[in-house]
Amino acid sequence: MTTFIDLSATLNSRDQGPRPPSIEYVGHQQSAERCAAAYGVNQSDFRDSGYAAIEHLQLTTHDTTHLDAPWHYGPTSEGKRAKTIDEIPLEWCYGDGVVLDFHEKQKGDRITDIDLKKALSSIGYQLKPFDIVLIRTDVYQYYGQKDYADLNPGMSREATCWLVEQGIKVMGIDAWGWDRSLGSMIEELKAGNKEQFWESHYLGKEKEYCHLERLANLDRIPIPFGFKLSVFPIKIEAASAGWVRAVAIID
Repeated sequence: MTTFIDLSATLNSRDQGPRPPSIEYVGHQQSAERCAAAYGVNQSDFRDSGYAAIEHLQLTTHDTTHLDAPWHYGPTSEGKRAKTIDEIPLEWCYGDGVVLDFHEKQKGDRITDIDLKKALSSIGYQLKPFDIVLIRTDVYQYYGQKDYADLNPGMSREATCWLVEQGIKVMGIDAWGWDRSLGSMIEELKAGNKEQFWESHYLGKEKEYCHLERLANLDRIPIPFGFKLSVFPIKIEAASAGWVRAVAIID
């Protein structure tokens, strides 16, 4: 028997964050009115005088659960033009999943390469190339709330670099961003510490990798490894990111 666990946040217009998406719902009757006028027919010509419900969305590619492409980090990566989301190899987006539990870390904390090694040792797992590594913080529970961007710990540059050196091309986190909380980074930036600002994002200019942000339900995956992950992004031409319906698949 196969179990599917949805690891994606639900896009909705109730988001209280700094960049809330807009969703216009066009119901069956309203759609019929619009289409009847456009087609030059009567609304009563449609079955039950209704037509197809549709939605109009306004959001960025970095809202809700998404995959950042190297182009997001800078115009080049490893000395070559950085890949956009439509150029990400599909092979990177399906593979063996590994969950590392850091839900006891506090907002603004750095997750280091030493932390990663300890977490892997505690579950008895050794990474291999093209594993998809997920960082559990449980901050997803606050998705859509006003302070969501300021609650999470995040990955240090050294930790991200170490994962890439193990052959990991895709990694992800169940929080607003892969780096530390936005407020923590801004506070340190104002104090003159510029190097820490989006330190893991900017690593992507030197080492090619992708990360998933705003995942959900990592705490519902019952095993730390031994499952598959599907994280294919929407194919948007020349874009820096794409929305993902992330799914853990357990046999």
